[in-house]
Amino acid sequence: MTDTDDGLESWLRSRLPERGLRPRSAAVLELLVSQPRRASFGSTGELAQLAGVNVATVTRTAQALGFAGWPALQQELRARYLSSLSAPQVAEEHNGVGSPASASLRRDLDSLALLNRRFDESAIKAVAEAIAAARRTVVIADGSYAAVGIAFAHNARLAGYDVQAVTAGDAELANHTAKMTEDDVLVAISFWRLYESTVLAADEAKRRGAKVFAVTDAASPALAGAADQVLMVPAEGVTFFPSLTGGMALVQAIVAQLAAVDPRRTSESIEAAEAMWSRFDLLHRRPSKS
Repeated sequence: MTDTDDGLESWLRSRLPERGLRPRSAAVLELLVSQPRRASFGSTGELAQLAGVNVATVTRTAQALGFAGWPALQQELRARYLSSLSAPQVAEEHNGVGSPASASLRRDLDSLALLNRRFDESAIKAVAEAIAAARRTVVIADGSYAAVGIAFAHNARLAGYDVQAVTAGDAELANHTAKMTEDDVLVAISFWRLYESTVLAADEAKRRGAKVFAVTDAASPALAGAADQVLMVPAEGVTFFPSLTGGMALVQAIVAQLAAVDPRRTSESIEAAEAMWSRFDLLHRRPSKS
């Protein structure tokens, strides 16, 4: 078993406190390891009954593993469990949800509520301040996650900062990574089953001295090891692909914080962009002149 082992059992056992767990909590841990699906979707009461303990012990076990409580542990546990499945298997897990459209909206609302409850302002500030101080920032986002990265980079540039999204494949990513220095920042955005190229780029950027931040739903040991900070986002959908709603909300929060770092710089950047939009006659609706 290596430090970069992505197995669910390795991840759980790596979080054990030095003194270990008490026997009842150890029973809960063994249940999580042996029945990850039931642990990922079951209620606290169901898990307590299966482990032969009370609900309070389930909560204490989660806290001993470094989580605020069972809901926080279950969210990451489920994200890791789903990341071990193929797309058809993930779709099968979500069969029978009634109206898929309605279920998707409810899931996104629940995810946003969870993200808001766990909002860590210090983490958002750390990313924004690092981007503001950087020579340039590279945002990695591939596949459907590219939408999150593109929006992030676009709005950060509008705020006045050199932020580029890399979404066109491994060759471009390799070229951008080769130019990274200690003056740069890399933001890796990836959910569900991480792209290998994302992990490699994060590791290489870290080796070159750049600051690395990860936005993900279940950071692998390899990605977490390369990142200065991991920002966790609920990303479970109701079908075979993850939801991008939480990720989009988080990067928008980072951009809002970034715009507040140097308001004058952002204001001048927006005014310059507005002038260029007018010159290129881009917009159907234009602000009135007063």
